[in-house]
Amino acid sequence: MIRINQLKLNIAHTQSDLERKILKTLHMKKEYLQGYKIRRQSIDARKKPDLYYVYSVDVLVKDEAKIKKSIKSNQIQFQAKEDAYNFPANGTREFQHRPVIIGTGPAGLFCGYMLAIHGYRPILLERGADVDQRTKDVETFWKTGTLDPSSNVQFGEGGAGTFSDGKLNTLVKDKSGRNHEVLRIFARHGAPEAITYQSKPHIGTDILSRVVKEMRECICAHGGEVRFHSQVTDIQTVTTGNTKVLRKLEVYDLKKQEKYVLDTELAVFAIGHSARDTFAMLHQHEVPMQPKAFAVGVRMEHPQEMINKDQYGEHYPDFLPAAPYKLTTNLKNGRGVYTFCMCPGGYVVNASSEPHRLAVNGMSYSKRDGQNANTAVIVTVTPEDFGSSHPLAGVEFQRKLEENAYREGNGKVPVQLFGDFCKNIPSQKLGDIIPQIKGMYQLANVRRIFPEIIADSLQEGVCIFDQKLPGYARKDAVISGVESRTSSPVRIIRDDSLQSEIRGIYPCGEGAGYAGGITSAAMDGIKIAEMIAGTYRPLETKK
Repeated sequence: MIRINQLKLNIAHTQSDLERKILKTLHMKKEYLQGYKIRRQSIDARKKPDLYYVYSVDVLVKDEAKIKKSIKSNQIQFQAKEDAYNFPANGTREFQHRPVIIGTGPAGLFCGYMLAIHGYRPILLERGADVDQRTKDVETFWKTGTLDPSSNVQFGEGGAGTFSDGKLNTLVKDKSGRNHEVLRIFARHGAPEAITYQSKPHIGTDILSRVVKEMRECICAHGGEVRFHSQVTDIQTVTTGNTKVLRKLEVYDLKKQEKYVLDTELAVFAIGHSARDTFAMLHQHEVPMQPKAFAVGVRMEHPQEMINKDQYGEHYPDFLPAAPYKLTTNLKNGRGVYTFCMCPGGYVVNASSEPHRLAVNGMSYSKRDGQNANTAVIVTVTPEDFGSSHPLAGVEFQRKLEENAYREGNGKVPVQLFGDFCKNIPSQKLGDIIPQIKGMYQLANVRRIFPEIIADSLQEGVCIFDQKLPGYARKDAVISGVESRTSSPVRIIRDDSLQSEIRGIYPCGEGAGYAGGITSAAMDGIKIAEMIAGTYRPLETKK
């Protein structure tokens, strides 16, 4: 197989144009072409208004050796191999009970999926509802303000990523093939095939909700089990020598309103970044953990049309997708300010999960055809900002900001124009930009939510970003708060076996402090599944 890199075509090219470009690059006739597969696709807008798609393509040809003799180019790689992923199910230890996975966000879902299809019959526990009921609960909350603390934007099947843009790019360096395997599994269960090669793949919340449901059905079809409305409220351990070992989980059935005990020697805690009560419970059992740096800030909305022109040029073709962006800067005060979870053509959403506390997030549907672009504009915070060395000090830092946001908006999402944010005055009316918000909102003074150093850093950062994207600091840009759930404020310590000091507990994913988005969380779930399968033999082959 021949791999061609940096294959550049006009933005309006056809599939036939791509094929002709392949033949020309390889100096061969069409009858030698047996097939090709796109490995990567990205948009090059560096010389706008001239726009290009850039490809990496794997090509299958007749007589590769002959073609190799006639071509010398760094652009072309001969005898290329397709990325392969191998799941190492070679463990020998016997399970006494079925393995348990706590949480069905990307980490828990992919861990459960890999274990199920390889015969480990996992039990997945999820405090929230299945994705269909959860969607109804979330929409009710957005319409009425009535919050279900167990079924909301943070909790339920699919995790917090279900109500997001469904972005699947990651900065994690991956030599194992887990990254592409995540994308292939998503595509296998209903996501567009294009996510396997796009440089910035996304699914959209409307499609992602169907995909996670299909994955759950696959888990069950392979002998796994998913229990919704099932919250782990406690653990039981025994001490062997100097080592604590997990033996039981106490589970609260939120529907029946009763507790039961689940015997297991292995539990994957893929609990997500908002499982604050679970963090507290594990801390009471002296599970080692430490506070972790993260970032807080606001959601900022601009017209998508403005962003498109900034990114593509004034007269860009209307068939191009809504343009994304990523901005970052380091301030003289030592803070980093950057955009995060940018949602082209998206919506700001009320993402609260605790009464009398308010958090926001961003979401896009698959078409990304909303009127506004929105992103989190956030400032780095470290344990030094938390005022305490307690492992859960970052949680309390988040809660204080969310309480401020709730008060500032009288229970609704507080909204302010950027010009008023700079003046530190409540907004009285909107400008040309109409907020696109899922949930009720109220004009307020978002700046009052934050400590002065964070508010000043946000203002300075946005003004710097205006130099990169003209119009970014426009006075009528809409900001809302508080964006506090960017990542977990806690890291649950695990060793080389991926276990906690309490043996049998496997901290996993974003909530445990080992991931930062849908794809990296899913990859960490697969990594945990590999470790389990490399230790234990499948239950279906147990003698």
